[in-house]
Amino acid sequence: MVSGSVGTGTALGAVLLSLVAVPAQAASGAPGSGRVASVAAAGLGAPDDAGLRSVLRSALAQGAPGAMVRVDDAGTVHQLSEGVADRATGRAITTADRFRVGSVTKSFSAVVLLQLVDEGKLNLDTPVNTYLPGLLPDDRITVRHVMSHRSGLYDYTNDMFAQTVPGFESVRDKVFSYRDLVGLSLKHALTNAPGAAYSYSNTNFVVAGMLIEKLTGNPVATEYQNRVFGPLGLTDTSYVHPGTAIAGTHANGYLTPDAAGAALVDSTAQTVSWAQSAGAIISSTRDLNTFFSALMAGQLMSAAQLAQMQQWTTVSSTQGYGLGLRRRDLSCGVSVYGHTGTVQGYYTYAFTSKDGKRSVTSLANTSNNAAVLTTMAGTLESAFCGKSSKATRRASAPSATPGERYEDIAPDVARD
Repeated sequence: MVSGSVGTGTALGAVLLSLVAVPAQAASGAPGSGRVASVAAAGLGAPDDAGLRSVLRSALAQGAPGAMVRVDDAGTVHQLSEGVADRATGRAITTADRFRVGSVTKSFSAVVLLQLVDEGKLNLDTPVNTYLPGLLPDDRITVRHVMSHRSGLYDYTNDMFAQTVPGFESVRDKVFSYRDLVGLSLKHALTNAPGAAYSYSNTNFVVAGMLIEKLTGNPVATEYQNRVFGPLGLTDTSYVHPGTAIAGTHANGYLTPDAAGAALVDSTAQTVSWAQSAGAIISSTRDLNTFFSALMAGQLMSAAQLAQMQQWTTVSSTQGYGLGLRRRDLSCGVSVYGHTGTVQGYYTYAFTSKDGKRSVTSLANTSNNAAVLTTMAGTLESAFCGKSSKATRRASAPSATPGERYEDIAPDVARD
């Protein structure tokens, strides 16, 4: 089943009829004059819709039931989708579907913490144990170390999901406390001295959730809603832990077993208690684009804290990590800012330009599939670099590049 549009007005399951961009107001259903805004954010070529569609179709060929992408570009909207949201009913996936965003949640958690810095309630260079006495085994681990994945705290998901489907089924309905998860991490020694090296670990953003709750006296769900979801009008976005359902129209997630050729596992319903403030938010392409656009436009924190968020630690030759924020350097020389997300059954890329004027969110409703993970990165190339032969080659390349062989969950477990 195939669906796609740039703008609105395409019925579910309809084949793309045109690639004409429409005003963002029309795409969202809001009233307006119908005047088309600038088709491209400043300094960027127009998004390559044909390239985007090629990426989505490649993801389906590699095993994703469905894939979609939305580009919000200085007032115009491009929306393309391929395949199905629900394998049982055959319903076509669309960019209106909600989905689990996985580690994109980390950027929301980071925003709340940096707002607390602005309010004088938190200092980035103060040890975590000052706020949460006795929690961590080394008093040198600071808030900044945690937010930049330089704490050395072992990622407990490496053990939890060493076997993909059995690991998932063992925690699908389980409810953990934050301290339970930190305890799983502390069964292992630190992977490096605090501040010495970047090492991606979900444990860090479990600690972030603990800091949010300790400093505000509220659950993270309340702080997300009051500080981000509500002010930005993110009506598709929620944090329902420990509930297991995704409200409203949504894409089902399908987890790929480790055994080649085994049937996909519907992983839609789960508590995501194993992740919480590291990965349990539910959202949509529209809302994630709104969020990252507002973030980079300086609407969510002071300029000083936004600058702190963009103090980059090198991840690879083309990637950096700030404070709950990723930077990716594309083949055309453009850098984009946002986060990737992996949770069972869902791969998300959500990134924006430096000025926040062009934002892109793409989703494939599968996971534990390295080929799909790598292929979906090509949506960034087509959206930000436009019609570039190099971008096209990258988008269709089946092999992973360094830094893309591993997922946000169980990052030390090779997924190829």
